[in-house]
Amino acid sequence: MAAPRKYPDELRERAIRMAVDLRRDPATKTGALRRVADQLGINPETLRNWVNQAEIDAGDRPGTTTTEQARIAELERENRELRRANHILKSASAFFAAELDRPSGKS
Repeated sequence: MAAPRKYPDELRERAIRMAVDLRRDPATKTGALRRVADQLGINPETLRNWVNQAEIDAGDRPGTTTTEQARIAELERENRELRRANHILKSASAFFAAELDRPSGKS
């Protein structure tokens, strides 16, 4: 279960939009993230992460998109479940094979 979000989605989208707009203008580029973060009461590092991920999702920066990250997490979870099921089946197979190899007390 994911942790609850500290900031509402609307604030996040607004902060990203403001930061990206300020970074486009060479006159306001320096310190844009810190100014926006201070104005909106957001940790500057958090805003930097949001902007980087938004740029990746938009295709402006190389990296793993949010959709790809979710798919990878889903596949990793499925892989863990399959490994666990495989381990259980191997254990059961070994148990039943040992039972078949035991001499029965019946004549």
